Amino acid sequence: MDTLAHSGSIVVRSSPEALYDLVSDVTRTGEWSPVCTACWWDEGQSAQVGAWFTGRNEVPGRTWETRSQVAVADRGREFAFLVGGSLVRWGFTFEPVEDGTRVTESWEFLPAGRQLFAERFGDDAQRQVEDRTRAAHEGIPATLAAIKRIAESG
Repeated sequence: MDTLAHSGSIVVRSSPEALYDLVSDVTRTGEWSPVCTACWWDEGQSAQVGAWFTGRNEVPGRTWETRSQVAVADRGREFAFLVGGSLVRWGFTFEPVEDGTRVTESWEFLPAGRQLFAERFGDDAQRQVEDRTRAAHEGIPATLAAIKRIAESG
């Protein structure tokens, strides 16, 4: 398998544009992510294709930072970014439905990420990939539920 991927969806009583504006403001990511506690744009950057931001991630026993690059910034339709510029793709799509907007969060562990893990972790790479996959499977529903709560309460 060249890539690993997972996604989940939820319907939110809000417009696609309002949800895009919420999610693309990466400085708010810590409000809904179970792993990413804070994000900040590189100086002068914003939610535009090619822009870079840093995220601080925390799980029990480990804290780390990643840099990500915006890959898609299509207001009301899709916001996506690439961790490390090529390692992992996270994205959100927004689809109008009768009761609001269907928000889909997706995660894909890209070939460059798997290669980096093989080089960095050697014999432990498969377990490390499995840990990240499990985190995505658990984190996506939690993230979507938190986005729904925030969007519908504000």
